[in-house]
Amino acid sequence: MDTEKNLKTSIAGESQANRKYAAFAKKADEEGYPAVAKLFRAASEAEAIHAAAQLRAIGAVKSTAENLKAAIEGETYEFTQMYPGFIAKAEEEGSKQAKIAFNQANEAEKVHAALYTKVLDSLESKPEVEFYLCTVCGNIVENEAPDKCRICNAPKKAFKKVE
Repeated sequence: MDTEKNLKTSIAGESQANRKYAAFAKKADEEGYPAVAKLFRAASEAEAIHAAAQLRAIGAVKSTAENLKAAIEGETYEFTQMYPGFIAKAEEEGSKQAKIAFNQANEAEKVHAALYTKVLDSLESKPEVEFYLCTVCGNIVENEAPDKCRICNAPKKAFKKVE
């Protein structure tokens, strides 16, 4: 079906634009262009709105339990199949920065899958848990930020509480 294919292509494009514009906003802030940063943040959010609407249109957003299962499947694919190949290729080609980025993402995806599994297993009890995100590598920890990230060694101050 062409519409389904188009939705999948559009979701990927909108999602990439969302992240790209968020990175552009951060850079504009760093370089002292607050108005440009605001525009990039607005566009980033607009792209997220587009992707969310298209995800709903394709039927990709389901019950919380189904969404957790899909997240576990996606994260597991990334750390068992996708990233190992990317890491090997980056090493073969001598791309140290890419290898570090892929390694950190791979390790974080393992954590994400484990956390999704843990939450799925306790879904009915609706546990109260706090999560902290390492803003350097994407690691997520429960209840309290560690003194150092176990994946990238970032200090405790690099973690932000997720609301």
